[in-house]
Amino acid sequence: MSVSMVTAGSYLETLLQGQPRLPSSPLAWLNQLRADAVDRAGTLKVPPTRDEEWRFTDISPLAKLSFQPVRAVSSLQTADVERFCPEEAAIRLVFIDGVYAPRLSTPSNEATDLGLVVTNLSSAVSAHATAIEPHLGRHAGFQDNVFAALNTAFLHDGALIIAPRNAAVEKPVHLLFVATQKEAASHPRCLLIAESGSAVTVVEDYVALQEEAYVTNAVTEIALADNARVDHIRVQRDSTEAFHIANCAVSLARASRYQSVSVALGARISRYNLNVRLAAEGAECAVDGLALITGRQLADTHTCIDHAQPHGVSRQSHKCIVDGAAHAVFNGKIMVRPGAQRTDSSQSSRNLLLNAKARVDTKPQLEIFADDVKCAHGATVGQLDNEEIFYLKSRGLSEIAARNLLTYAFGAEIIDRISIASLKHRLEQTVLEQTRKN
Repeated sequence: MSVSMVTAGSYLETLLQGQPRLPSSPLAWLNQLRADAVDRAGTLKVPPTRDEEWRFTDISPLAKLSFQPVRAVSSLQTADVERFCPEEAAIRLVFIDGVYAPRLSTPSNEATDLGLVVTNLSSAVSAHATAIEPHLGRHAGFQDNVFAALNTAFLHDGALIIAPRNAAVEKPVHLLFVATQKEAASHPRCLLIAESGSAVTVVEDYVALQEEAYVTNAVTEIALADNARVDHIRVQRDSTEAFHIANCAVSLARASRYQSVSVALGARISRYNLNVRLAAEGAECAVDGLALITGRQLADTHTCIDHAQPHGVSRQSHKCIVDGAAHAVFNGKIMVRPGAQRTDSSQSSRNLLLNAKARVDTKPQLEIFADDVKCAHGATVGQLDNEEIFYLKSRGLSEIAARNLLTYAFGAEIIDRISIASLKHRLEQTVLEQTRKN
């Protein structure tokens, strides 16, 4: 696939300049999926700020960069990425600028007794085609999403996880995406299939080993069968000059449970779209997020929790800590469809401004088309509480120490919900360092 096939627009041509030509797959459906994505990308445009869903996020700075082809060969050693790896994770897939790095990875051959599959998507798609075909490209739709279309058009390497029926995977699976090349565009892909009765914890981790500008355009699809459990931890700690655009789509079957914690620390401009569909009766999800930004960063989170069937339960808490001249955006929609009776859903957006130039735009939404439901949402934007500062000062703390403590506690509430101790400790230290003022 050449760049000229993808789009005639100079904007997207610049974004995709130099992307390698992909080999044809022996699977006709996969070739057709890519071809459909190419065709669709050619008809879509990068969303402008006049688009309601993008009105607070101007991504036109992408057009000012000249993106270079990703070099497939990496000289990184295990020691270069060890500091990013949770010690609890025995299974790890590492991708360097979107390209699978087998010598840095520890795939699932250590868990063969469970039947767990953790491997590179491109090398396993034929062997596991029966499991993959119903899900790959089926949940994260690209008909109206140019970035999902571009990711799917260049679908090749990616993380594949299949948790087999009734298997409880005790240790977390770590998916590490490392950016090393400036002005490069990569398209990470993840597919997680949790079969009936299975339980798995996955860390989706984006890091950088250089501080120049680059683009990460990620797509993650997660499918939970009946009674499956997935704990999904997503950490975005890209370079502060990077552009990070991600789409995650989750589908829940009967009585399944999805728990998510997302932390956004890096990127000059980041956008995370999370769509969770409770597609069957009795499904539950808990979705928590934290954006901690400063300087001229912009962090935009859009979520949609879609209650399609009765007796669904969803909980969402999203927090933003904004310093400098940074700008945080949160748009959270809860949809209760006709017939989704006895839905129980709540959403909270709490935002802390540490500077007079800092900005937050928050928009919680409820769309309810059923009459026997319990739904609530709320949003707050403000600064630190003077009474709380006074209380801590009366207990002997300086004003700076009081402010640092309150700011740290505000963010640590979300971090504390991460189930992996070493990762939680590392992120708590990061929050403490970034919220501390002298």
